[in-house]
Amino acid sequence: MTFKSFVLIIAIMAVLSSMSHASDPSPLQDFCVAVDDSKNAVFVNGKFCKNPMDVIANDFFRPGLNMAGNTSNQLGSAVTAVNVNNLAGLNTLGISLARIDFAPYGLNPPHTHPRATEVLALFEGTLYVGFVLSNPGPNMKNKLFTKILHPGDVFVFPVGLIHFQFNVGKTNAVAFAGLSSQNPGVITIANAVFGSDPPINDDVLAKAFQIEKKVVDYLQSQFWWDNN
Repeated sequence: MTFKSFVLIIAIMAVLSSMSHASDPSPLQDFCVAVDDSKNAVFVNGKFCKNPMDVIANDFFRPGLNMAGNTSNQLGSAVTAVNVNNLAGLNTLGISLARIDFAPYGLNPPHTHPRATEVLALFEGTLYVGFVLSNPGPNMKNKLFTKILHPGDVFVFPVGLIHFQFNVGKTNAVAFAGLSSQNPGVITIANAVFGSDPPINDDVLAKAFQIEKKVVDYLQSQFWWDNN
């Protein structure tokens, strides 16, 4: 390799390296309003760091995922999340976990994690799972990917995409999910659209869903269960 070739390779690597760091890091909360007064500021991830000299083993420990969640609700499911809000040692590590319990025919309804990819492993039962791609080109429909899962199966839900899990069996189902953020967030579609506070204008929803306003009013009057 000549000296000129070596210099050219180094130059290309430098350009590529700078390009790879040209975007903002992914946020760990929904928004961060800028302030000029540092006394009123918090770190971007919303958490201050504990003095390393005061850290103990329990900061990285949380028991209880052997206990089933309460699925006696309208959805027949319960999500038990382990994230930075209840396991302080996860702060800045970019990972979290959840146990999801399903009664027979229980549903973890269509939702999205705005800050995380989810990998789900099924331990008990049979689940029908799937996710929908983002909007395609004109006159095209959003593509749906689905799969029937059995114990030992794993399925991945890409970051930000709407997905769901439905127990199609006659027995309980149990799954565990790993998420690529310490605070992945969750937006349950039905709850967000029809159960917001204050409610979205019914003219907006009637036109968006191509339904009568009385149907929107009915849906907005329902109690939208949060299984998290």
